Order: sequence, then C-alpha cells, then structure tokens
Amino acid sequence: MSAWPGRQWTSPLRLRRGPAWARQEPSWQAAKPALIASALERAASRPFGNWYVVGAAGSIASRGRPCGRLVGGTEVVLWRDGGGTLRAGSGICPHLGAPLRDGRVVGGTLVCHWHGLVLDGGRTAGWKRYPVYEDGVLAWVRLDAVGGEEPWQQPAVPRRPAPKGAVTAVYTAVGRCEPEDVVANRLDPWHGSWLHPYAFADLRVVEVPDGAGAGQDGFVVDVSFRVAGRLVVPVRAVFTAPGPRTVVMRIAEGEGAGSVVETHVTALTAPFSPAPRSAVVEAVVASSGRRGFAVARALAPVLRPVVRRTAGRLWRDDLAYAERRWALRSTGRFPG
Repeated sequence: MSAWPGRQWTSPLRLRRGPAWARQEPSWQAAKPALIASALERAASRPFGNWYVVGAAGSIASRGRPCGRLVGGTEVVLWRDGGGTLRAGSGICPHLGAPLRDGRVVGGTLVCHWHGLVLDGGRTAGWKRYPVYEDGVLAWVRLDAVGGEEPWQQPAVPRRPAPKGAVTAVYTAVGRCEPEDVVANRLDPWHGSWLHPYAFADLRVVEVPDGAGAGQDGFVVDVSFRVAGRLVVPVRAVFTAPGPRTVVMRIAEGEGAGSVVETHVTALTAPFSPAPRSAVVEAVVASSGRRGFAVARALAPVLRPVVRRTAGRLWRDDLAYAERRWALRSTGRFPG
C-alpha cells in the first residue's frame, strides 16, 4: 500500500465538512452486483480445512459446565478438562441421545446427566472428540463431516496485532440467513455511510478487487468513523475474504493502523434448510502506537462492553440486509 498523500496523522480527529446524508453522492452505480457476486464466488472457493468459529476464546464452558453449539445442523458439546483445555465432541449421547450440553463436568470429564455415561475422549459407541483450537481471541472446532474438505491441523487465523498490545472484544449475533448473505454484506462496502450514518461518513471505495491474485483481492475504502457531532477519525481500510465464511477489515492507514475487525459466519442449520440460521462472531482487535493507548488497554474491561454495544447496533442493520438478501434469493426475487 502506498502512502496516503496529503494526510498527516499528528492528531486522529478531524472536523467533518462533508454533505448531509441525503446529499452525499449515491453509491449504487459503483456497487455493481456482478462485482460483489464475483468477490463472493472467489471467497466461497477458498479452502478452510473444516474449521468453524464457535465463540470467544476463554469464555466457552468457563464455569465448569459444558455448553452446546450447532454447526451446520450438527450438535457440538464443549467443555474444559482438568487443566482448563477446551474439548469438544458430538453433542448427542451415544447411549440414548441425551443432549450433552446439559450434562456435567466432573474432574474435567464429561458425564451424561441421563444415565451417568462418562465420556473421557475415547471412542464410546462411535462417539469421539472433535479437534478444537483457541487462538487467544476466538475458539474454533473442526468438523470434517460438515466441511467435507481436506482437514487442516489448525485454522488459518488472520494476521492480527499482538494481543498484549491490543484491546480485543468479541460480539455474537444470529440471523435468519445463510453465511453467504452475511459475507455478501461485508463485501459491499458501498452501503456503509448510507445504512450506518451514525457510525460512518464520507465513505469512498478507492480500489476494487479484480480477481487477478488472491493476495490483492480486497476492497480499499477511505472512510471516517464518527466520534461526536462533526468530529470524525478518517482512515483507509482494506476488506478481504480469506475464506468462505470470513471477512477481515484491516486499518491500512490512519489511526489504529494494523487493527482488524474479523467477521466469521457459522451456519447453525444444515445445508439447504428452509429456515436457515447463521451465527456471526465478530472479533475486534484494536491497537495504536500512541502513548495514550496504554490507558485504553488498562481500561479494556470497561471498553469491551462499549465495543460490543457498538457492534450490536451495526449488526442490527447488517443482519437486516443479510436476511433481506436471503428472503429474496430463496424466492427467486433477488435482483443481483
């Protein structure tokens, strides 16, 4: 990425002088349906090794009890062993089908609450553990029968700022749509200052992917994050889709350069469900070279709920977009 000419970043705040919402330049002509569809198709073709994000690392099954997740219609139970390591397996008891999410963890071992069957990770009537991975921010589970690809030893975790020098927050939401509808929303940056005027202003897409190479397959966007009133923080961001259910927004220039927002989508329902549901797990990993950012890191426990609340407002709009897209697609009315 070349330097951003004419911009000095001694202070991140700017006084916005752009037009009001109704008078901003329409973006519909630039947001070509074929361009979005092409980027979505390339994302869908990228391998992922059968790994699915199931939540925030460290928070899953952290109170000595198991918890359950649905991934592609498959029930998954997660718990922590005696050393605190995350474990996962089929959420259906191999004896009579009890929901293992309601079981107990005794000494780090999963015990079915119907008849006391102990599941210690060995094969029991066909039941076995699933591979899991925690990357410091997110937790992943590998389901080979669901993914159907050549399995990877661990997931392809996007490049992030070092956790010790960053503020992280994870937000989860569920929508009535398929993963591709959420990914399509993220690969349409043109909607930002129209659909989210309370958060973004002066958005301009300055570079679009041409599909020539996976390394350069991203949307480059100049956008201002609203702070208060006319105060904004302008940045340059790059949106890429390294996998079929992941979109990463990385701050390339401006305040917080290197910070990322990762959007991971996991289908809860089985493929071709007439009523699909998808979980959006979004990780914000923010960093800054400013001296004052050390204060932000110290206040991370206070900042995380604020970040999640902001993400929640954005995702109310974005899931409405994704759900609308699915509703039209499923009835043959989608114009894209």
